[in-house]
Amino acid sequence: MSFKPIAATVFSLFLPLAGLARAQSGGPYQVQKIQIVGGDGGFDYVTADPDGRNLYVARSGKDGHIGVFNLDTLAQVGDIPGISAHGAAVDTATGHGFATSNPITMFDAKTFAIIKKIDVQGHPDGYLDDPYHHRFYILSHAEPNVTVLDDKDGSILGAIDIGGAPEQAVLDGNGKIYVDIEDKAAIAVIDTNAMKMVGRYDLASRGGGCAGLALDAKNGILFAACREKNNMIILSAADGHIITDLPTGVGCDGATFNPETMEVFSSQGDGTLTVIKENSPTSFVVEQTVFTPLRAKTITLDTKTGNLFLITAEYGPTPAQPAPEPTAARPAGGPPAFMRGPRPPMIPHSFQIIEVGKNAQGN
Repeated sequence: MSFKPIAATVFSLFLPLAGLARAQSGGPYQVQKIQIVGGDGGFDYVTADPDGRNLYVARSGKDGHIGVFNLDTLAQVGDIPGISAHGAAVDTATGHGFATSNPITMFDAKTFAIIKKIDVQGHPDGYLDDPYHHRFYILSHAEPNVTVLDDKDGSILGAIDIGGAPEQAVLDGNGKIYVDIEDKAAIAVIDTNAMKMVGRYDLASRGGGCAGLALDAKNGILFAACREKNNMIILSAADGHIITDLPTGVGCDGATFNPETMEVFSSQGDGTLTVIKENSPTSFVVEQTVFTPLRAKTITLDTKTGNLFLITAEYGPTPAQPAPEPTAARPAGGPPAFMRGPRPPMIPHSFQIIEVGKNAQGN
């Protein structure tokens, strides 16, 4: 199909990159490529489709759209215009994709044609595709916190209240979904068959404002990346007991786990990507801090190559803001200072996709 490119100029920058000269601390991972794709609009999530070899990048605002890029080359292969969304994902088996616009947009994963719009309650934000049941879970900070769609036809199957603002969800493949509740310092446990919350794990003793969540399904280990204390809380998925916690960068907004390498990754807005190695189900260590461009705070994993993808843009000076009231305090679990207050303007055509992978000496 034909589509209108989202930027007049598309080019790649390869390392060494001047902006990342501080860059790579010792370790196997480094920024391999930065693809400038430009385009207008805000951004939130980025999602890899390893089977279809596509990368979905949602843009929001009046010029919102879903950009589709080849996962191997980062060349743009499609675009779904007229959609202001937080993110998008596809179900390879049904050939259907869903974007968390409002209303939800259902599209064809091959032609990228819009199939239909689906009215839901709440404010669609995060999402999770369940390939086992062919369901799409929509996460909303407003009730209902989770809306369940049928991937086959887009029908609404139900809604789940978890009593707080969900950020990221993970699926264990055995009937359980785990969702970090950002404003409650907790993780909700959802039974996929009953479509209801059946448990809740408290994280308050180690931190809060958890915005990233990853899972080692084989060993039943959850990794909650949290903003309040800038740490990764590691706990048992079976009963919620906390095993340990490790430091991360500042301003996490995403996490993912690679079962092939037994590593968990947390992306932060301060320009860091934290790599934690699981040596055993009871032994974890910070393996590396990879430096990335600022505000690259969401992440996705290509499970076939082991490469990671993040998104960001360059910004101008931050507008002046009034001094806070003396009693003003940062909300528990709220974003760090560089993510609050007036936002600096995005530099036109600076939006970019960042690819992180192992260097030539990496194992």
